[in-house]
Amino acid sequence: MNANMGLRTVASDKGENKTILLVDDDQDLLKLFSMRLKASGYDVIAVDSGEKALVEVSLHHPRVVITDLRMDGMDGMALFNAIHKINSSLPVIILTAHGTIPEAIEATKQGVFGFITKPFDPKQLLDQIQRAMNVSMGDNSGQMDNLPPSQKWRKDIITQSQVMEELLSQANMVATSDASVFIHGQSGTGKELLAKAVHAASPRRDHPFVAVNCAAIPEHLLESELFGHVKGAFTGAAGNYEGLFKAADGGTIFLDEIGDMPLSLQVKLLRVLQERQVRPVGSTRSTHVDVRIISATHCDIDEEVRLGNFREDLFYRLNVVMLELPSLADRRQDIPMLAKHFLEKLAKDSATRVKSFAPEAMEMLMTAPWPGNIRQLQNVVEQSFALCPSAVIPARLVLKALRGKSFR
Repeated sequence: MNANMGLRTVASDKGENKTILLVDDDQDLLKLFSMRLKASGYDVIAVDSGEKALVEVSLHHPRVVITDLRMDGMDGMALFNAIHKINSSLPVIILTAHGTIPEAIEATKQGVFGFITKPFDPKQLLDQIQRAMNVSMGDNSGQMDNLPPSQKWRKDIITQSQVMEELLSQANMVATSDASVFIHGQSGTGKELLAKAVHAASPRRDHPFVAVNCAAIPEHLLESELFGHVKGAFTGAAGNYEGLFKAADGGTIFLDEIGDMPLSLQVKLLRVLQERQVRPVGSTRSTHVDVRIISATHCDIDEEVRLGNFREDLFYRLNVVMLELPSLADRRQDIPMLAKHFLEKLAKDSATRVKSFAPEAMEMLMTAPWPGNIRQLQNVVEQSFALCPSAVIPARLVLKALRGKSFR
């Protein structure tokens, strides 16, 4: 296979992960290095640019990265810095024909595992690789399935990005309290998944989690859906209905797109927060409810408050703790994991032979702007999967699914 397309040997699904990622824009050296390392018993993925290497790091989780220092585009040190942000424990060995003592000292100060000049001593290189293997954390693919019991609350959130890890740490801390949580993020970023994770980490985990999209329910029905109604309260009310707040008693209610809640209903929600009671439509009696409220919106809620479209006192009640979900563009290192997850689920459900994206297709996913965030990524994966006649999804199908829009 041409090095420009990616050279690889397929590692067994069983046994120790011995995958090495090679990065060099010299095609001949790339092939030579690959042959020697394969002969030494390693599984090899070889690419000719730092940009392609980042895709492979996120997608295949090598044990060690060996990269040339001088490359067009992203050089070895820039690649190391990018890898370090994704996985600070992944050893990186830098090769160069232009090595100097100052460069080596600076590289090792920054955390580079090893620094070897070309032409290299094969024994020295193999020794460095073995030492790197000994300290490597290894393959973290499937990490969501292998979380310790204390981390199971976050099992549905697929990530390896630092910004998401920091957010999940905040979510875990606030989960132990009963404080109202306000989640802000663009559409398609996974606000409901985060709300479910907070619930799963909380003492309320064994009680109901009820999700309500405030924008999806007509205004004249929303009050009844939330607080219930009694028989005969309005035309069509053929019986008593307890409402979603009562259904969530003891647990958590998630009010998505709360920025679209009408002002008249905001007053009644504020009363529920203050009194911990709900009054069904048509009833003269209130009933006690014990719920934790998590709310979310994609809109600029501060601007909505300023314009008078959202009550300031209600906002302060809901926004005891704010969690800000990053856009997919701000967590690009998660794209290969997410795409692989969606693809594997589709393949499993349909028993198809489609198993992976071509390297060029994955690069396209990594560089697309993603205004629709994770929801759009899932849609692109599904469309590419549906139209793919082979085991590997090519870049042209991804481009078609993205509708040919220009990338950043």
